[in-house]
Amino acid sequence: MAIIMKDLVIIGYGAAGFASLIKANELGIKPILIGEGPIGGTCVNVGCVPSKKMLNIGEVYYKSRKYIKHDIYPPFLDSFKEKDLLISELRKKKYEDVISSSDVEIIEGKAHFISPHEVKVGNQIIEGKKFIIATGSSPKIPKISGLDKVGYWTNNEALSPDRKIDSLAIIGGGPLGLEFAQMYKRLGVDVIVFEALPVLLYGWEPEISLMAEKILRSEGIEVVTNVKVNEIKKGDGKIIVTNKGEVEVDEILVATGRKPNVDLNLENAKVELNENHGIKVDEELRTSNKDIYAAGDVIGGKMLEALAGKQGTIAAENAIMDFHKKIDMLSVPQVVFLQPNIANVGLTESEAEKIYKIKTSKVMMEEIAKANIIGEVEGFIKMVIEEESKRILGVHLVSENGAEIINEAALAIKMKANIDDIIDTIHVFPTMGESFRIAALSFKSDIKKMSCCI
Repeated sequence: MAIIMKDLVIIGYGAAGFASLIKANELGIKPILIGEGPIGGTCVNVGCVPSKKMLNIGEVYYKSRKYIKHDIYPPFLDSFKEKDLLISELRKKKYEDVISSSDVEIIEGKAHFISPHEVKVGNQIIEGKKFIIATGSSPKIPKISGLDKVGYWTNNEALSPDRKIDSLAIIGGGPLGLEFAQMYKRLGVDVIVFEALPVLLYGWEPEISLMAEKILRSEGIEVVTNVKVNEIKKGDGKIIVTNKGEVEVDEILVATGRKPNVDLNLENAKVELNENHGIKVDEELRTSNKDIYAAGDVIGGKMLEALAGKQGTIAAENAIMDFHKKIDMLSVPQVVFLQPNIANVGLTESEAEKIYKIKTSKVMMEEIAKANIIGEVEGFIKMVIEEESKRILGVHLVSENGAEIINEAALAIKMKANIDDIIDTIHVFPTMGESFRIAALSFKSDIKKMSCCI
């Protein structure tokens, strides 16, 4: 049996694994990279890239219908073929080409720890001084009677459907469920969303949850909250039995979250799990084994591609150089790519008031000149600040191009900026990004009594 010895072994070749590889090369280390499945992991294959492409296709047709006054929809299966071309292009450019230009040894297969410093892949044993586990996550499937027998989609199948459907039920009202609801509705499919909790996007600001439901309903998507799905039965289609009645649809999409991929015989490595069934790490991403680090979805925290990439970089720096770097989790932004976008960063109002004496202000997008120019006035921006210092603690918004606006808010929180720092920074007029400055101004002045150029 072949035994390979390495300074650094990276398990997983998605966003976190690739970030670790790139940083390791920058630090003069040639690692072993172990992975299985399509290179690039979730994001480029069945996550961020394909879902946002499909949302974009739907948005183009949706906006076109406003002007041509005609019910025109994207060609269903051809739209997914367009998405496939993009995936192939980006996978080659951003992953395969990166591999070919990197100093790395690739081993394809599933890794299992056989000791605190060894993994086995096929008939090979790899011994490493340091390890980074970046194996990502998989769809979490609830236990519902009949679900396995009748069959269902996850995001994987929903991004590569084998047939055209006319109706879709989505179980789960989190970010993934909401994005697929709008995506499929704009492809001409009747959609119903089931959420077990009282609101969509549970844990976000209450105003955000209400706005998310309003957005979906405005497009004819049915939303059922506080519902229990009891059973799935086979009829002409698929019958969903709930405590609020039954509905029959062509297909079911399960969007009830994701679970960390921790099937690595971690007990052999002396690596412990946390309360989320992910790998337990400290602030420096070190596991209970001081020579093993973890990054990305496998930790079981916020599952965001950009965060996974940053964690991969930090894990490599700390593992190789013992730098003791940490990530400021307070400044990590999140976006739900509905149109308009839903985004947040920092503390919610309820979280902040437990720690600080705070003030909040909310500006409706109809007060923003650019929103009126482009005819997209739906939404608002809410800012939470510490009363005495005026430091920005949280920003929550629903806005056209909100995913772009939230980046400035993340930087403000990262730099511990206050509202005066934002007010004193000139923003381009007219832009949606100007709403961030106007939100800061609203703590000091009545913006309804201001001219456009303030």
